[in-house]
Amino acid sequence: MLLDGRNAIVYGAAGQVGTALATAFAREGARVHLVGRTGKTLGEVADRVRADGGLAETAVLDALDEAAVDEHADAVAASWGSVDISVNVIGIEDAQGTPLAEMSLEDFERPIRIATRSTFLTTRAAARHMIRQRSGVILTFGGDGGGEPIRDYAIGGLQVALNAVDFLRRQLAAELGAYGVRVLALHTGGITEGLPEDFAAREAITDMIVGKTMLKRAATFADVGNVAVFAASDLARSMTATSLNITAGAVTN
Repeated sequence: MLLDGRNAIVYGAAGQVGTALATAFAREGARVHLVGRTGKTLGEVADRVRADGGLAETAVLDALDEAAVDEHADAVAASWGSVDISVNVIGIEDAQGTPLAEMSLEDFERPIRIATRSTFLTTRAAARHMIRQRSGVILTFGGDGGGEPIRDYAIGGLQVALNAVDFLRRQLAAELGAYGVRVLALHTGGITEGLPEDFAAREAITDMIVGKTMLKRAATFADVGNVAVFAASDLARSMTATSLNITAGAVTN
């Protein structure tokens, strides 16, 4: 197993991406520490992991709560010996469909504040243990990695938030590399299977995402889980400060 014996903390583990990551990590032998704000949904993911023979622990906390994030990471390290993988995929409550010129400051700021604060707090909590261990992998998620604005759809502060997280990821890699800690991004350009059936802009967004790809399909949640396992494993031990392109050819690099 590629991740045998490792401890992986997944923030936002009950969401679609979080579930894909958690189940993939567990499948490859990691003990997954499922973090979120709702115990019931976390328990459902944990039950799924355990039913498949995996190891799962749950913790109810808010990834925006500095003290709670630090205390949980410390508890994982104290109880299980290490923090080996950390990934934050909490929802960032973005407001889409309204042009920036018509958007309220609150709606614009919200995704930026949530994304940068939660990413900073969760990565800092993990990094303190990874520095001591001289090893570890921090993963970020979201966007396409191309750094281009969205031309055909009003996306609010989301793109700004994702690019802020991407720069934070590169700075973390520069500072943590000397300690053997790797920091990588997972970029999909959007996962269409996660769009609600009753979402008014579902067809337009699907066409926009798929239309940019070379493979004429979007990445799936399973794709994300598989690539994340590779990124967190020793197979990728020489990779840091870069992104893994899961955009099906929407972005070339």
